[in-house]
Amino acid sequence: MSRLATLEAEFFRTLNLLVEPAVRAGCGFPVFGFTGLIALETKGRRTGLPHSIPVLATLVGDHVLVGTIRGNRSQWMENVRVNPDVRYWLRGRVREARALVFTPDESPSETQSLPPLVRYMATSLHSTVGGLGVAFAILVPTQSGA
Repeated sequence: MSRLATLEAEFFRTLNLLVEPAVRAGCGFPVFGFTGLIALETKGRRTGLPHSIPVLATLVGDHVLVGTIRGNRSQWMENVRVNPDVRYWLRGRVREARALVFTPDESPSETQSLPPLVRYMATSLHSTVGGLGVAFAILVPTQSGA
């Protein structure tokens, strides 16, 4: 890993350690149509251990849009690609979801099962920012997380 990539990773790791507890407690949460923060828990793709990180999120009904401009350099996005079953904290409450991951090179086939507004947002966003290297996921609530 280059020196710049190491510094970038260390910066985000430190920032996340400071911000994540407040987000998990309910600070900075998004409201419908506006962006805020949620604490997203993923399973490590190599270790299977849980990792929690604050991420920008936009609520669209019961679904949550999360993303990163870091694209394939984002460790949490890589974890979600391998293990799409996630938990997240919104307004201080834990919820469970399955992530549909959109990368610059791919979009999931399950988009047809999404509500029309969520499907429209996901396909529009993917066609608009995919070329910029942006990756994002739609968190679809599971029965246990509803």
